[in-house]
Amino acid sequence: MYLINVQAFIEREWSMSNRTTMDCETNVLEFRNDKTMAYAILSYRWSGQGVSYKEMTKLAKIGIQERDQVRRRYGYRQILNSCEQAKRDRYEWLWVDACCIDRRNAAEVVEANNATYRWFENSSICYVYLDDVSGTSLPTGRDDEKYSTSNGWPEWFSRAWTLQEMIAPSNVQFFNSHWQPIGDKKTLSHTLSRITGVPQHILSDGLSGNRPCVAQIMSWAADRKTFRDEDRTYSLLGLLDVNMPMLYGEGEKAFHRLQLEIIRTSNDQSIFAWEFNGGTRRTGSILADDPSFFRDCNKMELMDLDEFVRSVKDDIPEDELRSVNEDQLGVYPITNRGIHMWLLLRPGVGSRSVFKALLPCRSGPLDPPVAIDLALWESNYYRYSTTSLWDGFPMQRTLQFRQLYLRYQEIPHRDAIFEINDSTITENGLTYCGTYPSKITETTLPPIHSKYPTIDTLMLRRTDPLYVKVYCDSRINCRFAVGFGQSFGQDWIHFVHEKPTSTSNGCSWEEYAREEYKKMLVTGPEHARSMVEISCVVWERTRSCGVKIEIFRYPHNGPSKWIGLDVERADDPDCDMGCLMIRCPWGVRYELLVDEVSMEFGQAPDEINLGDYGHITEAKDFYCEGNIFADFKSLTSGQDITPRQHRISAKRGYDTSSDYVKAHQSNISTDDPVALYKPLGLSLPRNQRFNLLLTSFSTQLSNRYLVTTVIQSTGEHLGEEARQSSHSTVSQNSPRFVTNSSSITTPLCIIAKPLVWNQNEDASSVSVD
Repeated sequence: MYLINVQAFIEREWSMSNRTTMDCETNVLEFRNDKTMAYAILSYRWSGQGVSYKEMTKLAKIGIQERDQVRRRYGYRQILNSCEQAKRDRYEWLWVDACCIDRRNAAEVVEANNATYRWFENSSICYVYLDDVSGTSLPTGRDDEKYSTSNGWPEWFSRAWTLQEMIAPSNVQFFNSHWQPIGDKKTLSHTLSRITGVPQHILSDGLSGNRPCVAQIMSWAADRKTFRDEDRTYSLLGLLDVNMPMLYGEGEKAFHRLQLEIIRTSNDQSIFAWEFNGGTRRTGSILADDPSFFRDCNKMELMDLDEFVRSVKDDIPEDELRSVNEDQLGVYPITNRGIHMWLLLRPGVGSRSVFKALLPCRSGPLDPPVAIDLALWESNYYRYSTTSLWDGFPMQRTLQFRQLYLRYQEIPHRDAIFEINDSTITENGLTYCGTYPSKITETTLPPIHSKYPTIDTLMLRRTDPLYVKVYCDSRINCRFAVGFGQSFGQDWIHFVHEKPTSTSNGCSWEEYAREEYKKMLVTGPEHARSMVEISCVVWERTRSCGVKIEIFRYPHNGPSKWIGLDVERADDPDCDMGCLMIRCPWGVRYELLVDEVSMEFGQAPDEINLGDYGHITEAKDFYCEGNIFADFKSLTSGQDITPRQHRISAKRGYDTSSDYVKAHQSNISTDDPVALYKPLGLSLPRNQRFNLLLTSFSTQLSNRYLVTTVIQSTGEHLGEEARQSSHSTVSQNSPRFVTNSSSITTPLCIIAKPLVWNQNEDASSVSVD
């Protein structure tokens, strides 16, 4: 490091002031080892008028006029004052970043930024110059009028780099604008802690002892500023004991890189605990965007494994509890897919996509483990937050210990435009109540479909990802809501309804809309994934989506119950709606993870195959009439209609030591699981060609059901209670399979009806185009 020779600088300044002869070859800056030298160091905050390395080394050799201009600068005067203070304190060397770093040398700048914390830590004394404090003591209270641009305190406390400059040195002396001493770090620790949020014991003892967790250190920098965005990250390197190259111009990516470096070298999971209380709406990468995301983590602390396990032992099955160990919780490699790790998850009630993940850290000494919000999307888990909307959302008590991938890559976002024509709604006896939130984004874009003169335009943005429209059916005194949303770049539509006569409770439509909005927003990933599972439901053009919603009473659900189906525009020849399925409503349901995505299956009839179609008998058995693949064979003309294959695993955690996977019952209280040996999932192709083939058979196969997904096993065991259930879609004559049989069996399946095969002329319907 380059240091100022205090005596040489003062002597040179005396010669220049008195216009006496001076030795122009005297080295004012010399390279020294910070580990062996005793030196003072200056921490300051003043804008402009500094002195560079080049000017400091060449000052004696330039012209008098130019030299005097440099010497009159505000920054130069403070370097002189620092040297005079260092001389009074009997220090021969002084470091000041403005002139001790040659900023023309990129490599030297990077080295200095990485080593700054060490240089302050190794200094014998640090002078903190507060240029906006004129009194003889440090302010003890906020003054928002005097310090309006720096959070109510002197500006030095609002800058990012000065955080490490306060913590690293053991001896810190504060001076006012007149270079009068106003106290040291240890005697002022109480006031400094209140100003900065840094605990007093850190100010007294530094970070070398009991280092706080990552989240707490980040919280100290939450409200600090820099001229360049990247410096908010680079100023934390020393505090977090991380080294990494500096790439000015990368913006917030610098903070992402810092977090990944911390994860590579530490098992501190508090790094994922940002905004654990739902402070803002943020969905996407598991990594925070900047230190402000950790603002509420000032009391965060880690929990040891035993304490963490004790806090969750009542909410996790005993066999899974035994598998929770330090190796699994503390090792999480970074892969191109995401951060591969084990977490305890608490699923939302009735949801397969939203979870709360427990971390082995807490926000205070007596608090429970921190829970962060996650959403499952395309077999990966993302950070998911909807502010305080989670409050009151039901969560399952039983925890799942699950191995997963946390995505650290950002999700591409695009604005979505929905053009909605509901002018025909009154023809069916319904009335329009309103939209929540009440604002409808105006747009100058003309409507796509000129034949519809009245079109409301809803524009969804990252900050406004959902709108809910509410209608009322006065015939049976109930309301229903249609949500138009976007999650993870996927547009979605969701339909909900009240029970008849429920409006008598006095709840206004606005209150009803607000509650449904909260529920839909929390479960947005669930609705978005449903849209993907039934293929491309939303018809997209270059800038807009045309959507048709069909709402009808489904006979199997009773005369007063409604079902909402999200379908494409049926009257447009460029759109295909053959992919939408109406699931068979009967049977005991079993839960499995299909490619790490939770799905429910029913028991399969004997000798069933993927693509079988037929009808449901009065005894609620599936009667096979044919196979869609056999029928398509003559029509495909060499096109690929190969079934998709899927990896199958248990919903309640993985058992990597066995080839057996248990499918547990999800809709009855007594669990009678199915044990599957090396299971394989098969489902119908998901492509335009196959959907068009389904549509072409809509007349011949009207009202037929189709086997859309099957689980194959080398052998399996069906529990007696489930096998004999009177609600099963399996015929009572189905044989009981033998465990470890060499034959391939199909114990579980999904049976559904393509919407284009549904010909229910008696169904009441309403269209919202």
